[in-house]
Amino acid sequence: MTHPVLTAITDASFTPLGWFQATPEHGVDGFVVLVGNAGSRMYARFANERDPSRDLMDDWCRDELAPLAQSLGAKAVFPFDKPPLPFLRWAQAAKAGFPSRLGMNIHPEYGLWHAFRAAFIFPDVLDLPAPALAEHPCESCIDQPCLSACPVAAFTADSAGTNYDVDGCARHLLSGNGTTCNEGGCLARIACPVGADYKYAKEHMQFHLSAFARARAKALTAQT
Repeated sequence: MTHPVLTAITDASFTPLGWFQATPEHGVDGFVVLVGNAGSRMYARFANERDPSRDLMDDWCRDELAPLAQSLGAKAVFPFDKPPLPFLRWAQAAKAGFPSRLGMNIHPEYGLWHAFRAAFIFPDVLDLPAPALAEHPCESCIDQPCLSACPVAAFTADSAGTNYDVDGCARHLLSGNGTTCNEGGCLARIACPVGADYKYAKEHMQFHLSAFARARAKALTAQT
């Protein structure tokens, strides 16, 4: 649908991922619009305006989205704020996703190829339709290829849920055997059939994997 708030978000190369009226259980007061990226359109703008090898996407998102929210009469909060905000719980309230087999949020349309970059908190309810109900896409996925695609079996599932061997994943990326993942993207994520049309561009996937590998390398070094 067309709405000035949604149009402004889209025109800035971001994606409105969902919205809901918050209640006390959500830890925030107001009407919440979740803002992020779906596909690589936002990354293309970021890479055009900043140096991805040096600049942080979080800093750029704050620089862009805080003033945009203010211009729309809202306050922007971010996933990287401290203490952490319950973005995944907000996503479920907005019907904007479910916990996937890989642990990350899976959107009914965009699959795993999206991310939350901010939430705009409005004091008044916006004239937007209630979010459409959607079924959890993982529940109808019989083969669940995401769990078997990782070359080092970093993802395993049991009755308690999915376990993610973060360090095993990082060691693979940092080793000489991680070239395929580093250059082409996370094979487990790529294996998911949901939202395939929004698959990140190669350089976008490399940007996130490189940032993850650098962060884990520091953590692994600290453990030794």
